[in-house]
Amino acid sequence: MAYTVLVVDDSKTSRKILSDVLTRMGLEVIGEAVNGEEGFLKYKELRPDIVTMDITMPVMNGLESLLLIKHEDENAKVVMITAAGQKNNLMQAVKAGAEEFLTKPLEEDEIRRVIGEITAKIEK
Repeated sequence: MAYTVLVVDDSKTSRKILSDVLTRMGLEVIGEAVNGEEGFLKYKELRPDIVTMDITMPVMNGLESLLLIKHEDENAKVVMITAAGQKNNLMQAVKAGAEEFLTKPLEEDEIRRVIGEITAKIEK
């Protein structure tokens, strides 16, 4: 059974890049969301194995959404996505329980490395 992923990012381009790479890796992208609030609601509905979560989004940012998801499911695997130079946000995300990080601009090799490490840890 393929691992399932929820992609949360307000950038349509970033969602497409992530979805394309994840699909080529053999994972199933079961949903997309354009802000943290929608991401949290879709997490509760879909219960994906992995979430990719942009930090900077409208309505609710990725850090707030991460906190809600971890409150809902402390074992949730959330990969935070950040623009270069957002070190403070990264530190907050680590404290909140983020599993890993990706930096924009997104690079396929890095996506594959990070997601591969997470899938290696998940017992299905």
